[in-house]
Amino acid sequence: MKRTANRIAGLVAGLALALAGCTGQAAPSASDSAGTAEGTETTTVRVAHVPSTLFSPLYIAQAKGYFAENGVEVQLEAVQSGQDAIPLLASGRLDALTAGFSAGMFNARSEGLEFQVVGSMGRQTGDPEDSPTSLIAAQASYDDGSVTSVADLAGKRIAAAGGPGATGGFLVASILEEAGLELTDVEIVNVSTPDMPNALATGAVDAALISAPLSERVVGDGAGTVIGVPAAGVSSTGVLYGPEFAATPAAQQFFDALVQGAADLQGEGATDEENLQILAEATSQDIEVLRTAPKYTFDPRLAPYPETIDQMERIWMAGGQITHATPLGADAFVNDEFSANAGS
Repeated sequence: MKRTANRIAGLVAGLALALAGCTGQAAPSASDSAGTAEGTETTTVRVAHVPSTLFSPLYIAQAKGYFAENGVEVQLEAVQSGQDAIPLLASGRLDALTAGFSAGMFNARSEGLEFQVVGSMGRQTGDPEDSPTSLIAAQASYDDGSVTSVADLAGKRIAAAGGPGATGGFLVASILEEAGLELTDVEIVNVSTPDMPNALATGAVDAALISAPLSERVVGDGAGTVIGVPAAGVSSTGVLYGPEFAATPAAQQFFDALVQGAADLQGEGATDEENLQILAEATSQDIEVLRTAPKYTFDPRLAPYPETIDQMERIWMAGGQITHATPLGADAFVNDEFSANAGS
């Protein structure tokens, strides 16, 4: 236990220095408040994010002033992975985090780190013709008949960014389940997304989980064929709060602004030119690519999905990515009060 505590303390210190370096100053304490010109108080909320259209409501709310309208000033800090930011979240050096869920999140919780999953983010469409995430078989494997369906992947190598314990690993597992397979029936290989086309072309892997727009490019170039997509409504990413921030009024104010951002992305809002411009700038993507790429959908209230959290824990426990023997269960750290009270 002492070794675990020392490791967590080291992570917190290192990440705090890294984030302070992003702004050129020491990291402020969570939920600092400052008076505005009008005399009302604005609470500073420090939010870590992995730049991606998965978290579009965050960028829309920021660009359109919804956070300011709700009395919060958001400081965005980009991170490489959400798992790396969890120690800072639990320690109060960060207030909120938008990121993909991982086996490391469960392991951190079982090691004593406190945080809450309070909302969902991008959801899958479930449409093989218009899915933002696809499981793609290498064209050579598809053409020779060795991998023409998900069931054929038993014993095969599948590329997923981050490996089996990352969000991609879960999405692969959720697709495999539909064919009666588990993570232990395949070999998940950690391949960065830009390297996946080459991995498919060289036969290094038999299939890869790829997100749009790269997935469309792979299929369009004849390098692979889609054999599966995550089910409609699956959301493997979300919003996490630190325990101190969750107890402040700003936690609801911040969430209310996120829900306003999600409202702007419903229906035709997903292709609205102003929204696309905001997302292109926030994620450093070409707006022309964003216009045509399949879009994530968003729960109107950004409600969390405890059933998916439980599914993740079950899959990763069976696959050996989670270290604790007794399931924690979503009830241990999922809080749906913010989404339930949004806008009230």
